[in-house]
This record gives sequence, C-alpha cells and structure tokens, in this order.
Amino acid sequence: MTAIARACLDGRISAQLAIVISDRGDAAGIRAASALGLNSAVIEAESFADSAGFEAALSAAIERSGAELIALAGFMRVLSAAFVQRYAGRLLNIHPSLLPKYKGLHTHRRALQAGEREHGASVHVVTGELDGGPVICQARVAVRAEDSEQTLAARVLRQEHRIYPMVIGLIADGRLKLQGGTMLLDGQELAAPIVEDERHARNPLIDPVIEPDNAGAPS
Repeated sequence: MTAIARACLDGRISAQLAIVISDRGDAAGIRAASALGLNSAVIEAESFADSAGFEAALSAAIERSGAELIALAGFMRVLSAAFVQRYAGRLLNIHPSLLPKYKGLHTHRRALQAGEREHGASVHVVTGELDGGPVICQARVAVRAEDSEQTLAARVLRQEHRIYPMVIGLIADGRLKLQGGTMLLDGQELAAPIVEDERHARNPLIDPVIEPDNAGAPS
C-alpha cells in the first residue's frame, strides 16, 4: 500500500489514492496512511453480525470515497462472490507467486520445497476464484541456492512494490483496460502477462520506467 501511495504522491503514476481501508486498526498500512496524510478508515469485521454487514460497510466507504479502482494489498480476508461481482473489472490483487502456481498461503516455502529455479509475484484481476483471475503482470525472481523463505520473500516483495504501482499507472493512463473479459493494452489484447524481472529489464510495451520503492520491508 505504501509503495502505491508514494508512487501517487510523487507523481510517478497519474493515479490519486482516494482512501486506505483496513479491517484491522493496528494495520501498518493505517499508520502509514496517517503519516502520509491520506484519507483512511478502519472497518473491523468483528463489529458486524455477519460478513454481509461488513461488506456493506466496506462498499459504503468505497462509494463515499469516489474510488474507481480497488487495489487489495495485504488484505487477507476472502471477499464474497457478490462483492467481487459488484466491482467486477475494478478489483485488483497482488499475489506472491507466479500464478497459476502456488495459490493460497506460504508461497515462498512451497516454491523452495518444490525446488523451483524461479519465483515471483503476480498482479491479477480478482474474480470469484481464489487467486484465479486474469494475470496482468508478473515479476520473476531467480531462486538462489542459499535462499531461505525469508530472503526469497524479501526479494519478491521488492518486485511487488515495483509492479503493482506500474499496473495501476497503466490503468490510470487508460492504456490498460478490461473489456468484455479481455485485457487490452493500448487497444490490443494482452495475450500473456507483462513480464518483469528483478534486474529491471523492461518489457518494450511499457513506458515510462517506474523505479521501485527503496523500502525492502513490508509496508
């Protein structure tokens, strides 16, 4: 979240952050939003009788903010099919694996256990299938012989901080659109995800260059 916010505030992407919402009052993202002077809200699921009440409050906060795009970042609650359908095509997520590999939790551990030579992160459209929506962009990270779960996670996180703002910037510029279930980049079907790697090799389709956030720790 902080990487996205800084990219907006610094003018590196032409998006504006409407509101930061968390389901936990102690979330680091809420503290970061306060430090950056951003509009924020805490909507705790435990305050509602059921998930429907929580999601109604969540939707109300989103609508009041005027947000046109919703970017999930460290939001660990599974949203209902009805909520996802309401925001179809406007709801993004980032997942720490090269989808469709390693959906769900403990992705870095599972990649190491499987002996993967390459790992990474994926920005995708949220659908009713967990971690299963169309993948827009992936960052690939080489798995090193000496890697632990922690070292691999840190390198993947740096790439998450880079590609998520980049994708949001492409959407804000009108270059990237979801139309009738098809992802379009500059009016052409995006037949495969945009691919980045940790050496900052650029895909020729993408301009301008978005440099990564310097922070290497979770935001």
